[in-house]
Amino acid sequence: MSFDFAERDVVVTGGSGALGAAVVALLVQRGATCYVPCYSASQLDRFEYLEHERVKVETGVNLFDEESAVAYFDSLPTPWACLNIAGGFAASRLAETGLDDFRKMLDMNASTCFLATREAVKKMRASSDTEGGRIVNVGAKPALVPKAGLAAYAASKAAVISLTLCLAEELRDDGIWVNAVVPSIIDTPVNRDALPDADHERWPSPADVAETIAFLASPLNRATRGAVVPVYGLS
Repeated sequence: MSFDFAERDVVVTGGSGALGAAVVALLVQRGATCYVPCYSASQLDRFEYLEHERVKVETGVNLFDEESAVAYFDSLPTPWACLNIAGGFAASRLAETGLDDFRKMLDMNASTCFLATREAVKKMRASSDTEGGRIVNVGAKPALVPKAGLAAYAASKAAVISLTLCLAEELRDDGIWVNAVVPSIIDTPVNRDALPDADHERWPSPADVAETIAFLASPLNRATRGAVVPVYGLS
């Protein structure tokens, strides 16, 4: 068993974003074939792995719509791992947060994680391969360290962490290890633009977070499950 992903199929939701692309880059380097569901072709404008022979992108996939998520996973080979990176962010004080805003955060972060995990696990369990599998979810530091103005976002990411802990127990005997990484603010161009006066050098890079995700998703991880791993850098 090694860090090698050769001949392994991995679903990377949100794979065209800053963190997702770093994960795809690392997994492809280590031999994986990555399946990247994408809602809109416009999300692929800067995705440099679009034409890679071991990156399979499908557009028009809505991962918080049950029918769309089921159809997408039905079309795939059995994945070794499902990495749930898809999500969204919004900041607002409670009084300015509408119910639709709250539900949107839940859908973008928790519903996508729930549906992708459920469908990936169905495929893993139905396979004649008894090797098990790996699920890695992405939480966020505000779900563990409260911060004013992020209630809806933090609650949606807390739901992701709770799913992780519950499913780590439920799927234990299937050999499917479920874990989560919990980044602080990631050093991306979008975040630098939003917080120009912050000390960006203290933030973890997408590549830093990707390394942790890749370990948890790898065959080398033979024992870690139910972990909620902070990836804070110096922030």
